[in-house]
Amino acid sequence: MLEQHIENAPQDACGVFGVWAPGEEVSKLTYYGLYSLQHRGQEAAGIAASAGDRISVYKDVGLVSQVFDEATLSSLTGHIAIGHCRYGSHGAKDWRFAQPTLGATTAGGTVAVGINGELTNREEIKALITQRFGEVDSGELAQGNNSDTALITTLLHGQDGDSLEETATEVFGLLEGAFSIAMMTETTLYAVRDRHGFRPLVLGRLSSGWVVASEQAALATVGATFIREVAPGEMLAIDQDGVRSTRFAPSQLARCIFEYVYVARPDAAINGRSVYESRLEMGRQLARENTADADVVIPVPDSGTPAAIGYAEESGIPFGTGFVKNSYVGRTFIQPSQTLRQLGIRLKLNVQPSVVAGKSVIVVDDSIVRGNTQRQVVAMLRAAGAREVHVKISSPPVKWPCFYGIDFATRAELIANGAGIEEIRAHVEADSLAYISLEGTIAATEQDADTLCTACFSGNYPTDVPQLHTDRK
Repeated sequence: MLEQHIENAPQDACGVFGVWAPGEEVSKLTYYGLYSLQHRGQEAAGIAASAGDRISVYKDVGLVSQVFDEATLSSLTGHIAIGHCRYGSHGAKDWRFAQPTLGATTAGGTVAVGINGELTNREEIKALITQRFGEVDSGELAQGNNSDTALITTLLHGQDGDSLEETATEVFGLLEGAFSIAMMTETTLYAVRDRHGFRPLVLGRLSSGWVVASEQAALATVGATFIREVAPGEMLAIDQDGVRSTRFAPSQLARCIFEYVYVARPDAAINGRSVYESRLEMGRQLARENTADADVVIPVPDSGTPAAIGYAEESGIPFGTGFVKNSYVGRTFIQPSQTLRQLGIRLKLNVQPSVVAGKSVIVVDDSIVRGNTQRQVVAMLRAAGAREVHVKISSPPVKWPCFYGIDFATRAELIANGAGIEEIRAHVEADSLAYISLEGTIAATEQDADTLCTACFSGNYPTDVPQLHTDRK
């Protein structure tokens, strides 16, 4: 996919959405909810729906707008639906790995599951499945889907005599790692968040029902009112009797700090803190920690824009729109030729020479992974006549891989792993390079440090993780 090949950016976590609303066109609500969560996953999309008797599902590789059309959505009828937009570290081009996944329950019904996150005890869960069910000869696992979602769906089959909710309470208590889940049976919608709260998950109210989603933006898109976050370690069940809450594990908070830095939409709020305001403050703090004389501050759009505004405000250096972004260049299934690869981000960004020519430019970006994007950004600015280019990064150096749903490069590919700031500066060919401190980043989120996961910056993982090596998936 073109954008992925070009930018080498951190790949976002997935997005989940669910709605219980009799009388509404729930598949279309889900479609628009997923549309607003598209930034969290661009490789595949799926929707499952039920009118109370059976679950229908449609999923495929592609953007939400590529997977669904009017006829498809019209066939997904009912009053309950869940949806998923996927970024995956494997099986990206295989529709079988798209979600939601389906599985049978002991009661003779069906469960559909969509997950945002990544398990860290996959091997233990696979061993448990073998212990309980032997060799699985049906369902998603038997069809070659060995994703985390397929493992969970298989376990949710349960033991004889146990209800789905009894089974789910036990199963989710056994899972380790990150999982914010939207799932459904023929009659009930569920929302589940892991005990650490790595990934966001929110509950909203419609006049005719309820909505759950990865971010508040999806609630606003479908006209739902934000009620609250799903608590870490909580499972909500929503049906004709209302909303029921079950705790399957005590909270051990470790919210992902990178949601504030990059992943979530700027109009999101996590634990009551605006992501946009957090990014503004990261820019201000970056300016306090790394003052510089320059003529103009510009962002790498779109993710660097709030921090660049904050940097300009704090430094007093004018803000400028130095890049124009082509909004119509996104994911494509046409493989780029070598010529297009060499063009790099020029397919997506163009410099405005009048903003940068002859000037000392501060360019603000949210993070550096391999350094390829920043190297091309600097080259483009110099070609447009910039006298000096100073790169400022509104997060600390990314040195460690994520095991909780964000796919950075492998540790061997992370440029900050083994290279100092001066070496990275030389690689991107900037006149100077500076990062915000971890302490400054945490302060901008207005969260207690001991409630955040900072592993990608610090190497301090809040859970046991698979052995660190260069090819972990």
